[in-house]
Amino acid sequence: MRERKAWLILHGKQALNEEVRAAVHNLREQGWELAVRLTWEAGDAERLVREGLAGGYPTLIAGGGDGTLRDVAEAMLEAGAEASLAMLPLGTANDFARAAGVPLVPMEALQLLEIEPRPVDLGLADGRVFLNMATGGFGSTVTAHTSEEMKKVFGGAAYLLTGLSRFAELRSAFGRFHGPGFEWEGDFLAMGIGNGRQAGGGHVLCPEALADDGMLDLCIVPAPQDIPATLGTLLSGGMLGLETVSIRARLPQVELEAPEGLALNLDGEPTQSNRLRFETCPAALRMHLPPGCALLGGAG
Repeated sequence: MRERKAWLILHGKQALNEEVRAAVHNLREQGWELAVRLTWEAGDAERLVREGLAGGYPTLIAGGGDGTLRDVAEAMLEAGAEASLAMLPLGTANDFARAAGVPLVPMEALQLLEIEPRPVDLGLADGRVFLNMATGGFGSTVTAHTSEEMKKVFGGAAYLLTGLSRFAELRSAFGRFHGPGFEWEGDFLAMGIGNGRQAGGGHVLCPEALADDGMLDLCIVPAPQDIPATLGTLLSGGMLGLETVSIRARLPQVELEAPEGLALNLDGEPTQSNRLRFETCPAALRMHLPPGCALLGGAG
């Protein structure tokens, strides 16, 4: 029988979240030994992962947004952890959790600890981990410039408002993409390389991505003649038309060259580069996900 013992790494901003307190208390009443530790600054998630593993906790919980989930997953991979990972989604976007069908109500999310963990892949961008998606182009600029105050007031709509306010800065990027049996180069508006399906607060870039197939789903949106109109459609949720204008591929790895440099985002972490290699790390983690999870192949 699996040990009912878990180590919750909770983003410091959620320390006074009463729903989280109630969920933790409820889980303890069900017989779980649940330790709670808070992050405060960069590097805390990595340190706390090491502490939880050293303490013999068989399950770690990432309590926060996509960035917290990424930090915990990366630290677990680096530590070669055999522990399983659960999510307590508390961010603005919660893109991976939403696509996976993880409840956004804390008490319901923690009940997934009772579900047997399933192996999932991780994506790597020059060795840096992403669980959900690597994005590049204007969408990444929007994510990077959306303030915490806007997220607090407007939630996921904050990304849309930021995007609309930055139309004057719009320009396409030039890139060359290389992968097994795949070549493309040209100007593009946005790109996503997904282990998960959506980014930027719910924009579905890789609708058929699976997190356990050993592959990455690539989506490139070539730069159209009327960039502001096209981006306005995408940001306002009109993603059905994306399928007709985008270039798609499913690859185990892909190399990207962007001679002029490219703004990138790895699960909420902004970065910049002009050359990157993306690849999968198959079955790198075991995660507690809902039955019938859309991100898992087979039975889910």
